[in-house]
Amino acid sequence: YLSCVLLASDVYSEYQAVRRGEQEIPKYFNFASDVLDKWTKIEKAGKRPSNSAFWWISGKGEEVKWSFEELGFLSRKVANVLTKVCGLQKGDRIIVVLPRIPEWWLVNVACMRAGIVLIPGTTQLSAKDILYRLQASKAKCIITDDTVAPAVDSVASESQFLKTKLIVSKGSREGWLNFSELYKNQSADHSCAKTRIEDSVNIFFTSGTTGSPKMTEHSQGSLGFRPLLSERYWLDLTPSDVIWNTADTGWILTSLSSVFDAWVFGSCIFVHQLPQIESATILNTLCRFPIDTLVGVPTLYRMLVQNDLSSYKFMNLKHCMSGGEPLNPEVMEKWKSQTGLDIHEVYGQTETGIICSVFKGMKIKPGSMGKAAPLFDVQVVDKNANILPPGQQGEIAVRSKPIRPLGLFSEYIDNPKKTAESERGDFYVTGDRGTMDKDGYFWFIGRDDDIIISSGYRIGPFEVESALMEHPAVAEAAVVSSPDPLRGEVVKAFVVLSATFSSSNREHLACELQEHVKKTTAPYKYPRKVEFVQQMPKTITGKIKRHELRNKEWGRM
Repeated sequence: YLSCVLLASDVYSEYQAVRRGEQEIPKYFNFASDVLDKWTKIEKAGKRPSNSAFWWISGKGEEVKWSFEELGFLSRKVANVLTKVCGLQKGDRIIVVLPRIPEWWLVNVACMRAGIVLIPGTTQLSAKDILYRLQASKAKCIITDDTVAPAVDSVASESQFLKTKLIVSKGSREGWLNFSELYKNQSADHSCAKTRIEDSVNIFFTSGTTGSPKMTEHSQGSLGFRPLLSERYWLDLTPSDVIWNTADTGWILTSLSSVFDAWVFGSCIFVHQLPQIESATILNTLCRFPIDTLVGVPTLYRMLVQNDLSSYKFMNLKHCMSGGEPLNPEVMEKWKSQTGLDIHEVYGQTETGIICSVFKGMKIKPGSMGKAAPLFDVQVVDKNANILPPGQQGEIAVRSKPIRPLGLFSEYIDNPKKTAESERGDFYVTGDRGTMDKDGYFWFIGRDDDIIISSGYRIGPFEVESALMEHPAVAEAAVVSSPDPLRGEVVKAFVVLSATFSSSNREHLACELQEHVKKTTAPYKYPRKVEFVQQMPKTITGKIKRHELRNKEWGRM
């Protein structure tokens, strides 16, 4: 009887009683067995539209299409590679640094099946970044491609926990197992691990103002069950929809919109490899493929509106979303006037997922990031965690006590101090300043700290300053955000030169420092602007006043 009910509806409908509060949230939950495998049954019974579950194109003529059944079959093989060949057990951690290729999605699902914790990383990570992640996470395995493998090899000997290296490659590499060859020869017989709803599923490294990136832990519940508990939430998809998210595989936005939140609704996840993000490629893809929903960072839309959009006829596009940083109202207006489509803003963090959103059919107030998403009580609070009235500026916060909402991260792993500091009174505080109007719409003002958000990338100034200080020309360095028409904001470095370099060619030296940072840390963090100064503004204790430099940069003095 139960299976008949299931097949008559869909996976999302099955949890209606939990959403109404008539049933408890389950103790055990696994996204692979409780969502993906159920869609396979629905698909086999002919109750789902015939579109794929996953659709990938390389941009060079290659194409991969999988149904939910094929995704299940292949991901079980990969789960056997991880458990039988690599010897990984439930709870072990694996770092995955891959571009937008089908293997990234197979590994995601395989890890869920085996109860292995996946740590995604952007392909722009430097050897130093990779070493820090390997040591901090104690990951036993890493999966990457030919591009990143040399960086891994240069630090592997210092990673005492790393046991296995898997490479996604057409060739072979010494000391590495070939992922593609291994999984094709595995059995597709694999029993899904029994996971509790609070069991870890992903760890994201997230930049802070000070110190190294923190390990943000998310569970089967916060990523996998949350979209089932939420009222259709921000994507509002159906099984016949095709969604394309252009974000990097290292970020939570991809885990949300290109894994968990889309597959809950049985939708098709579309992926373009996008070695470079170019306007013509994006626009031509929207014209050639039946994409219903587009998700991207504001930089994407800023780039696209610089083209004559009237010469492009999008095949199916109906819903556009932007997240990662605020989008300028003028870009929204340009996009709307040329395509007839609104851009719906969403807001969230690695720690929270999406907590504010402009939902379909909701009145759009340009510049606002919409209202609180279901499951979250979002407020603007003061430094004592008092809720502020509409219109008053404070810190954007999510109520986390007495009941912690399911979408919030579990903790910063091995960092109880930072976990405790993220709470104030009954709230998790985001570190973002904003206001809420009388209609419940939220407006972003800026970071409460020195984090720089450029093209959707979150950059901690400390990491860039540390890289600069390693160069002999640099006596002092301060890094702040600087306004930029395309990226919203970019990294700017203020540098006091050491005496021996004081007469050097400034232009040449600026380029040298930029290249140095690109090599020392991930390229997206390098300072696109460099200004040489005689001295830094400082506090009595000698601490550089970053905020003074930032205010000068943004004309807020």
